Order: sequence, then C-alpha cells, then structure tokens
Amino acid sequence: MENSNVFTYQYSAAQHREVEGIRKKYLPKEERKIDILRKLDHRVQTAGIVPSLCIGIIGCLIFGIGMCFGLEVFAGADWLSVLFGALGVAVMLPAYPVYRYIERKTRIALTPEILRLSDEIMK
Repeated sequence: MENSNVFTYQYSAAQHREVEGIRKKYLPKEERKIDILRKLDHRVQTAGIVPSLCIGIIGCLIFGIGMCFGLEVFAGADWLSVLFGALGVAVMLPAYPVYRYIERKTRIALTPEILRLSDEIMK
C-alpha cells in the first residue's frame, strides 16, 4: 500500500537569506522620513563644495603658472611670476566665502522642510 499524501519540505536558512537579499533588490524602495531628512541634511552640508573647489583649483593652476615663471622655466619673465602669483591668490581667496554663501542660501531654503520632517519624526 502506497501513501500518496506525503509532504516533504526542506528548509535552509542560508538559502532563505540569499533569496530575501535578491528579492529586496527588485522591490520598490520605500523612503522613510528619516532617510529623506538625512538626504536633505547632506544636501545642505555639501551644497557649495563643487563651485568652491572649481574656484580653488582654477586659482591654484594660475598660481602654478606663476611658479613656473618664478622658477625660470620661461626665462626672463620675473614680472610675470609676480603677476600670475598674485592673480592666482586673488582667485583662490573667495573659494571659502563662496562655499559659505551657497551653504547658507541652501540652509535657508531647506530649513522649513527639514523642520517639518523632524517634527513629524519626533511625534
């Protein structure tokens, strides 16, 4: 006599974790309020980095050209060394104030949203 109502089941915790990990990759992501708050905070903190870095790098390159003239890579142009050196420093100086200005402007723009989200999370 043969029993046809046989049920077999194999469970593997490692396999289950792997399947869950793969499944999570393809599920639509739900953004929690804390994640949105972190993104907004990160956006405020990094708002002025790219423009200030561009200004600083351009100033450093101009200053480097002045150093080339100062090291007599191009002979007989000592006055150009001073000119490019001063110009490079003048271009580099506003890099940090530009960063602070853009950060402050972004902070003012995003403050209401950040405060609203933080109030919702804390309640």
